[in-house]
Amino acid sequence: MADPVLDLRGLSKAFGALKASDDVSLTLNKGEIHALIGPNGAGKTTLMGLISGKIAPDAGQVVLDGADITHLSVARRARAGLGRSFQVSSLIPEYSALRNAMLALQARHGHSYRFLRPVNRDATLRDGARAILDRVGLSPRATIEAAMLSHGERRLLEIAMALALTPRCFLLDEPMAGLGAEGTARLVTFLRALKQDAPILLIEHDMDAVFQLADRISVLVYGRIIATGTAREIRANAQVRAIYLGEEAP
Repeated sequence: MADPVLDLRGLSKAFGALKASDDVSLTLNKGEIHALIGPNGAGKTTLMGLISGKIAPDAGQVVLDGADITHLSVARRARAGLGRSFQVSSLIPEYSALRNAMLALQARHGHSYRFLRPVNRDATLRDGARAILDRVGLSPRATIEAAMLSHGERRLLEIAMALALTPRCFLLDEPMAGLGAEGTARLVTFLRALKQDAPILLIEHDMDAVFQLADRISVLVYGRIIATGTAREIRANAQVRAIYLGEEAP
């Protein structure tokens, strides 16, 4: 198998006596969606923080395309190709969808947001932003303020902004949260196509969506991965069924 795009090697983080991440290792390969699931308190949020750079590990490494990024800042990891999406702070509510996308394109080149007015007149940024919005189906909503978009449209705008960074992989944290059945179905279809641009590490509570989307699933319990496999393998795993899925093995 080819080298993984994202390689987590023995990541550990303790908060006092609590081991939030306990020697976590997993890989994300080109062209796949790898879902990370687990009950509340399993350590998923901590692990996402370790990967994105918001939390420093006590031990272990985060390797992106063969480069150790463990000690890089959040911003430097983003510029290196780690596409974190679905963070509330990623959108400026009073700006249009187009302007938000333009700012994301500007950020790819490491420029400051303080030059907002010139950015808004930059034809190259505008054309690039329109192309990204078209990719996620938001072109008809380009002039609408982010605050006025529906919940599902804001999710798509956040993906568009991550796409603007031309990431090597995506970290998607609960993308289906708050979506109805129709919105979830649209996002599932979109993510199936998106993984061909860059593989996706997905944290999601909607198990129907997980089992539809994931090429592989890792189950996190009390900071440790207890199983990794295909959807079929995870469904059949007696330990997973007992601890997380709330079922008894036949």
